[in-house]
Amino acid sequence: MFTGIVTHNGEIRAVEPFSGGRRVRIAADMAAAGIALGASILHSGVCLTVTEIAPMPGGVHYVVEISPETLARTTLGAWRVGGRTNLERSLKAGDEFGGHFVTGHIDATGRVIARREEGEWTLLGFAAPGSLARFIAEKGSIAVDGVSLTVNSVEDVAPSAEDGCTFSVTVIPHTAMNTTLGALQMGDRVNLEIDLIARYVARAAGFS
Repeated sequence: MFTGIVTHNGEIRAVEPFSGGRRVRIAADMAAAGIALGASILHSGVCLTVTEIAPMPGGVHYVVEISPETLARTTLGAWRVGGRTNLERSLKAGDEFGGHFVTGHIDATGRVIARREEGEWTLLGFAAPGSLARFIAEKGSIAVDGVSLTVNSVEDVAPSAEDGCTFSVTVIPHTAMNTTLGALQMGDRVNLEIDLIARYVARAAGFS
């Protein structure tokens, strides 16, 4: 379980084919001693398992393996050497809970359709599949590339379409500077995970 609060940055150092998927080596600003083999780490919203670890000055090198299913359903298939990824370690008992419940299981990818700077703030608009529309609510939570954000507004466009709904968020300066959201441009794809509570509320409503 995660919270959508990005705590570290990773850089893609190597991408190799692996049994229909990919093996990716990442350099991160985390202490190697704090990571165990088999640890779960959120990578731009996707939960991946650490399969190799090696310390390096100022951080750690580690390897994750990405399945064909994950490549097909997320933006990780577009990872290239030199790219950046948002990182969050899994939640431990006693940790501060600062965002919302995030599982690391991506529901769909979305697309940046608007970007506007208003003083220190960055306003981003996204298009998402219509199938997610009933789970996205004004002032509700959503994880975009692993970052917990509050929805400013949402509009249903075409329930069956790939771009069936749109929503907007405001990114604070700290988040823009310390995550990949600050570099997003028009047309970029992002990983989306709907609020876990919204998922179960909608499921329960279907039986009422």
